[in-house]
Amino acid sequence: MEFPKILFSLFALIFFLFPSPMYAAPGNSNIFREYIGAEFKNVKFSDVPIHSGIEFHFILSFAIDYTTSSPAPTNGQFNIFWDTNNLTPAAVSAIKDQHSNVKVALSLGGDSVGGSSAYFNPSSVDSWVSNAVSSLTAIIKQYNLDGIDIDYEHFQADSNTFAECIGRLITTLKNNRVISFASIAPYADKEVQSHYKALWKSYGHIIDYVNFQFYAYDKGTTVSQFMGYFATQRSNYQKGRILASFSTDGTGGISPENGFFRACSKLLSKGELAGIFVWSADDSKSNGFKYEKQSQALLAIPH
Repeated sequence: MEFPKILFSLFALIFFLFPSPMYAAPGNSNIFREYIGAEFKNVKFSDVPIHSGIEFHFILSFAIDYTTSSPAPTNGQFNIFWDTNNLTPAAVSAIKDQHSNVKVALSLGGDSVGGSSAYFNPSSVDSWVSNAVSSLTAIIKQYNLDGIDIDYEHFQADSNTFAECIGRLITTLKNNRVISFASIAPYADKEVQSHYKALWKSYGHIIDYVNFQFYAYDKGTTVSQFMGYFATQRSNYQKGRILASFSTDGTGGISPENGFFRACSKLLSKGELAGIFVWSADDSKSNGFKYEKQSQALLAIPH
């Protein structure tokens, strides 16, 4: 074999054994995230137990580009729709001062507004992005927030328009140093997936976490079914940090009582547990945040 061929083979072997960080698959992580404030159940940041050994993200739910009275789309002019009586700018500052491992984000969109579906409905890419950057920057600075989450679930725009609007929004906010991280929150629905997969294809490199809504699968999901669903989404969002998730409102997916933590242990052993998120603190308040404590204890184990 000629020397150049030997050298090429050696480099190929090194790349295979020691892939560059850019292409290495995400491993285990100690990130715990929880949505808060959408259901106006008077839950406070300080109600939620926070383990010092993990990275904790609160996600305020929701900021929506709709008017607050007689809700109608505003083409990117975002307003606050979370529980502002309890989840105030002062409360954000207080919880971050008390816990150095806490960051706070806001989520965009959500399922509904004013009793009807909340649609992603831009007039044009340029105008929507301009309005969104301006209005969200003001909210993020007012509340001293760290990141955004994308949770649109209904669309009156095609997947490419969604990808460009959201991708350019995240890019601009990061470049302006308004946010330090961004996540998306898709689930297993054909239209939803088509929009988020288009976004991922063009802008996946600037999205830090995938809050996949595994609780949108059927209630009673088993461990083996969950592991299959998880593998599917790792394929859909390749190289993404896919977080395992459950809901404390009892609506669907794999429940903590029915094997969620056994599934997480399996993911841990495979090096695939990039974190856990919960919907939502509002629902968990009534049971004393039992499963939030269990989730964080699992994530805090050295691995």
